[in-house]
Amino acid sequence: MRVFVTGATGFIGTAVVKELLSAGHQVLAVIHLAFNANFSDFAGSCATDRAAITALGSTLAAADGDHAFVITSGTMLLVGDDLADEDEKPRMTNPMAALRGPSEALCLDFAKHDVRTSVVRLPPTTHGPGISGFTGPLVMTAVEKGISAYVGDGENRWAAGHRDDAARIYRLAMEKAEPESVFHAVGEEGVTVKEIATEIGNKLGIPVVSIGPEKLEEHFGWFAFGPMANNPASSKKTQERLGWIPASPTVLEDVPRVIEFVKSQAPGAQ
Repeated sequence: MRVFVTGATGFIGTAVVKELLSAGHQVLAVIHLAFNANFSDFAGSCATDRAAITALGSTLAAADGDHAFVITSGTMLLVGDDLADEDEKPRMTNPMAALRGPSEALCLDFAKHDVRTSVVRLPPTTHGPGISGFTGPLVMTAVEKGISAYVGDGENRWAAGHRDDAARIYRLAMEKAEPESVFHAVGEEGVTVKEIATEIGNKLGIPVVSIGPEKLEEHFGWFAFGPMANNPASSKKTQERLGWIPASPTVLEDVPRVIEFVKSQAPGAQ
């Protein structure tokens, strides 16, 4: 199958292209993403994302034959205390979901035009070689501040998954997903932020401390939205529908690799 991939040189895209090629698919790729993970203009990034989805979806809808259309979203659109699953719609009372959620609906709606649409929701701690989702900013802050911090009791949970496991979901979704499918690239339903911060502190040999919510922005800066987020999510239905089983290292097992990457990017490290 011929597959067009955007963001092919990125953290996820690199793994997706490798997975597709290993399965015998032909890949046409561009390095750019419509969605730019620039949180200073999140609304603008979401608008650009919707424009790209409209353009690509319309092209597929006008073409003959079987065409799959797979886009990326995130389990953070389902932030909350309860375990979120694939059939749940974005929680639009969440400001992030209100901006990003319409992209999901826009993509899935092209199923009305005989396009096999699907959405892959990545967890906040999608990890692997490199910056690794939310784990990366925790490590960067710990290295900079000399302490590994979490907020309050740190019992809020982040869903986690390895990028290689996620890449297999993209391939399987493209190959056999039913129209209007939603999948969760989740290998671990919820790892507490305290567990992650503790592992980071232990590996760096620095103190692990709890900070109060009032110090959140001062300590974490632009990442202040992350450490208090609660985002447990299930992939049970993804596993059932695609025959997918997560098989890669856990987020805690990947912490040393994230630390190594962060240190390699420090000034004077090369």
